[in-house]
Amino acid sequence: MMKRIFKNIALYIGILSTLVASSCKPEIEGFQTTSGEANFSKYISVGNSLTAGFADGGLYLEGQQVAFPNLIAEQLRQVGGGDFRSPFFSENERSGSGYLRLKDLVNGQPVLENVTDNLAYREPGKLSKHTGDIENLGVPGMRLDLSKFGPFSAANMYFERLLQDGDVGTKTYMDFATGRDHTFFSFWLGNNDVLGYAMNGAVTNQGDLTTVLTETAMFEQTYRDFIGALTTNDRKGVVATIPDVTAIPFFTTVTRAALIAAIKAESGQDVQDIYIETGTGTPRAASDNDLFVLPFASAGLLGSTSAESPYPYGLYPDNPVESQYVLDSDEVTAIQARVKAFNDIIKQVAEEKGLALADAHTYLNRVKDPGIVYNGVIVNASFITGNAFSLDGVHLTPMGNAIIANLFIEAINKQYSSRIPKVDASKYRGVKFP
Repeated sequence: MMKRIFKNIALYIGILSTLVASSCKPEIEGFQTTSGEANFSKYISVGNSLTAGFADGGLYLEGQQVAFPNLIAEQLRQVGGGDFRSPFFSENERSGSGYLRLKDLVNGQPVLENVTDNLAYREPGKLSKHTGDIENLGVPGMRLDLSKFGPFSAANMYFERLLQDGDVGTKTYMDFATGRDHTFFSFWLGNNDVLGYAMNGAVTNQGDLTTVLTETAMFEQTYRDFIGALTTNDRKGVVATIPDVTAIPFFTTVTRAALIAAIKAESGQDVQDIYIETGTGTPRAASDNDLFVLPFASAGLLGSTSAESPYPYGLYPDNPVESQYVLDSDEVTAIQARVKAFNDIIKQVAEEKGLALADAHTYLNRVKDPGIVYNGVIVNASFITGNAFSLDGVHLTPMGNAIIANLFIEAINKQYSSRIPKVDASKYRGVKFP
């Protein structure tokens, strides 16, 4: 039943049609480039899945190639930047970990499929090893609080593939990323210290460190230690704030109104409310301020019955939507407050160290509402159609990566009086349609 309900959701989600134009224009002809006060001869990029080029629910070659640090590095070559190498999958293993592809649109409803050919697994759960020097150090799933935790290098297959066998399980990400004789760095860690918790409906699974919400004191200490190591010998760099994780399509696509309208259309019942389990364990009717996670749409649960309960799932307070599938309004507020606390720390450290600051939080909120127009192309946070976010509702499309690369470049130019040309983001695609 849920598959049919999800089919009807597309009829009610709606697409933003009127946007405020943004001054995203190509560089003026005759633009004079200069490195300014920075040395870009050896640029490294530290971060998580966004830095690595993860997209569409997986890490694969095309996504790696258009990761925002690669686009920045290409522009830095015009101001003295050197080699910038990434741990690319080979062409024969171009599908990497596997990813989602848009197979079809049926009555406006996306039909997704898993790409499973040309994968890069040497054995189940372990990707093909990468050998050789790299400057793109992005590791999907990396959290700031786990960057000092050696065992995580064995648990995370994306990190494990980058390490020599003797370092697996012992070498920390902080040690891996620092001490590389770099001259300039970009740093975008901290997203997952909130995102994993939020994506799990603000539920912490026992034994799963990726679902923990990092404490503010832990975040500050680790952030200061990491940036301190990267800025030794007066090295310069750019850091980025953490986006409002509740503003991405993963949380904004499946709305209460869409669910109610879809189940009305499917069943003919006069449904008025969807009932949720709140973080306190108390069921109540959902409001428009509660956020359902994207996978709930295809979980096959809404309106279903089982031997455990005669009440249709989510339609009665006695059988509410479980907390793992929804962020209630109080949880949203708490998560946004934690993001603000983390961003206050990031801004303070950037100011103390004289680093460039790319305010991804403010910018991506603008992408969400009201959206921007880049060289005549609409860019917003709508799922599938918004051009900014890929099919997993979390990570960026190639166009989204190009726009973020420009945000970093603008911050670098402002802080170091450099004149690095921007990327022409209109040359990069949004979601690939069949």
